[in-house]
Order: sequence, then structure tokens, then C-alpha cells
Amino acid sequence: MLNITHISKTFNPGTVNEKKAITDLSLHLSPGDFVTIIGSNGAGKSTLFNAIAGSFLTDGGSIVLDGRDITFLPEFKRAKSIGRLFQDPMRGSAPGMTIEENLALAAGSGGWLSRVSQKDKKRFRDRLALLDMGLEDRMRQPVGLLSGGQRQALTLFMSTMVPPKLLLLDEHTAALDPGTAEKVLKLTRDIVAEHRITTMMVTHNMKQALELGNRTLMMADGNVVLDVSGQERAGMTVDDLLRRFKAGTGKDLDNDRILLSD
Repeated sequence: MLNITHISKTFNPGTVNEKKAITDLSLHLSPGDFVTIIGSNGAGKSTLFNAIAGSFLTDGGSIVLDGRDITFLPEFKRAKSIGRLFQDPMRGSAPGMTIEENLALAAGSGGWLSRVSQKDKKRFRDRLALLDMGLEDRMRQPVGLLSGGQRQALTLFMSTMVPPKLLLLDEHTAALDPGTAEKVLKLTRDIVAEHRITTMMVTHNMKQALELGNRTLMMADGNVVLDVSGQERAGMTVDDLLRRFKAGTGKDLDNDRILLSD
């Protein structure tokens, strides 16, 4: 479904600020895979997502999505097949537009916004009601008035209104309070399962990384150092992950944010 072959990316090459962000990375995802990704700052997680989404072109290698080579496809064209949520809840929606208008744009409903059908409006309301946040009664309010959790939940709906071929979740609950984060995670699980969306999710919580989805990757120094799934993953603990990380890299994981996460 997603085939990444020998991609590399170096920023500021040939300067004192040269940084090898991804080095000869290859990865394959099957249809319906839900992959959680964990790693320290600078491990290459967000750079990998940017490479897939087309935020920049890689220095080498290829990226193929659902049989189509997207290696040189511009970001706005990839966005038709790839949904993405960021850690910052303020990204991904238009704050000056209403909830209804944002959802209509995401759904591609009926030409211009004034032509949103009553059927679509009911569909939006029914979907929003699942959040139990009261947003279905605030359809005409600007998105900029919503809380961070409400905006993140709305952005998740927008990203999956037309189910993408690939969903990229870049620590999309990290900036939310625990209660709201749990609600958005449950919504994520439900939507991904309902549409069988192939998903990649970066998280700093190792326990969460083992509980969500069907496969866990650990990254370090711009590459994948651990890839576990199936029965091997089912029996793993956080301590097992730490031991495997050290075996694969020759060093301990030293990121306090990851180590102290519950």
C-alpha cells in the first residue's frame, strides 16, 4: 500500500549546519496497517511524515502510495490522498470560517459554501454529535472560538470526511489535556477502524504505542531501528521496548518526555 524505498534527506548540505535527517530508510505498509512510531527528538519522525506528505523532495529513493509513484508529486496533489494532523490544534482548519464551512470544504460539498445541502448539513451534525462536545449546535460559529481539543477533533473529522488512502497523525493529542486527549484517541480508533484507513501515528507514550494499532516502529538517527507486530508485539512491555532499542542502537533511550509518560 505504502512503499518507501531507500529515501534520504540532508538539510543544509555542505554547510556547518548540515543535518542528516533521514538515511537510506525503507518501509512497507500493507492496506489497513495502523502503525505507531516512537523516538527521541531528532530521530526523524516528523521528517519522515514531511517526506511522505511532500513538504520537501527527498535527496534520493522513492515513495509509492497505492501503486502510484508520488516521489516528485507536489504537496497539494498528495493532500488529495493523504490526511494529516499536527501536534498544534491551531493547524488544519480555517479559524475565520464557521464549523459548517470548514466541514463543507473538507467534504467538497456542493460547489461554494452557500450551496451546502440540507443532507450534508445533517450529516455534519450527526458526525459532530459523536464527539459529545456540543459542536453540532454551534455549526455557524467560527472555528477560531473553539478550544484546542475541539479544533483537533474537528480537524480529525475534516481529514477523514473523505477517507484518505493514508492518515498521518503527528502527536495529534500531545497538546491536549488528558481527558480530551483520550476522547480524541477513541475517536481516532473508531474512525480508522470504520474506514480501515492505513495510518501512521507518532506518539511519545510507549505504553500507548504498544496498545494502539497493529504495529510499532522505533526510530533513531533517521532510520527505523525496531519494527514489531503480531504475537511478538502483543507480549511486549515498555521495558522490552527499551531493551530492544538499546540492542538496536547500542545506547539507552534518553528522552525524558518519553520515559516519564504514563
